[in-house]
Amino acid sequence: MAAVSETIVREYFELQGFFVRQQRKTRTPLKGDDDDVDLFVINPHPQPSAVSLPFILNSTDLENVSRAMVVIRAWHTETFSPSLLANTPEIFRNLGPATFQLATKAFGIDGEVTKILVVPALPAAHEARQQSIEMLKAKGIDAIIPFRTILSNLIAHIEVNRNYQKSDVLQVMRILKNYEFIKEPQLELFKILPRRPVGRPPKKNPVRELTPEPKID
Repeated sequence: MAAVSETIVREYFELQGFFVRQQRKTRTPLKGDDDDVDLFVINPHPQPSAVSLPFILNSTDLENVSRAMVVIRAWHTETFSPSLLANTPEIFRNLGPATFQLATKAFGIDGEVTKILVVPALPAAHEARQQSIEMLKAKGIDAIIPFRTILSNLIAHIEVNRNYQKSDVLQVMRILKNYEFIKEPQLELFKILPRRPVGRPPKKNPVRELTPEPKID
């Protein structure tokens, strides 16, 4: 699952115009697969912005990011609630001071590097959501991208009449989209009523017939 999730995130950043370097990984008895930064990304044409970068990024915000190191936590059945963040320290692995040295070596120059964490979801309740955000900020994370944002953006840009033969992930999404197993989000403004069969008159509301009163001479 980790490899698939990394491929999806990589495709997403490449779609946004970033150059992406995927960190090579090795597995040892003492270290798992998640002991390195997953991706280093660089924007060849960053756009300056007068406002600070929001903590929860959407696709349009990425044009203001020049360089970033991306750590992916693709725990798709989890919500990053305050209790989960407090009791799962491995979420913040690779986000300490040593990560900055690794990023400087990867990019070859000193300067601002945004630390981005890709998460499955934050709590829906406002108070719990704000607590999670504050805890993530306290650990040195500059911004997060929800996995839903990544998937919805990829699905929206995939064209069913194109052959993505160089990307298995995009090709699978294209096939599913072609057969309408996945659809772009839509907003229903009006409820469509069932059609009346042709030739059948519309039903009338039953009206109680009043019996005329007898005339009195």
